[in-house]
Amino acid sequence: MIKSELVQVIADKNPHLYPRDVENIVNAILDEISGALADGNRVELRGFGAFSVKHRPARIGRNPRTGESVSVEEKWVPFFKTGKELRERLNA
Repeated sequence: MIKSELVQVIADKNPHLYPRDVENIVNAILDEISGALADGNRVELRGFGAFSVKHRPARIGRNPRTGESVSVEEKWVPFFKTGKELRERLNA
């Protein structure tokens, strides 16, 4: 499912809302999650999961095509851990 499909599903379930308003709400939610992660905070949605940021230290990697060693800079990457209810629903 892509974002536009998500907006359409929510708009269909809530006919009293205009699709552009639903799109603004979805964008606001995603912007808040992104902003919190950019600030180094954790975002927990009970029953769904938790978004956090993990640090990956610098390391020496290998170019798979040439086998040459390359340095990989340190970076911060987003991480998602599923909640118990979502895990149970997926494995039902």
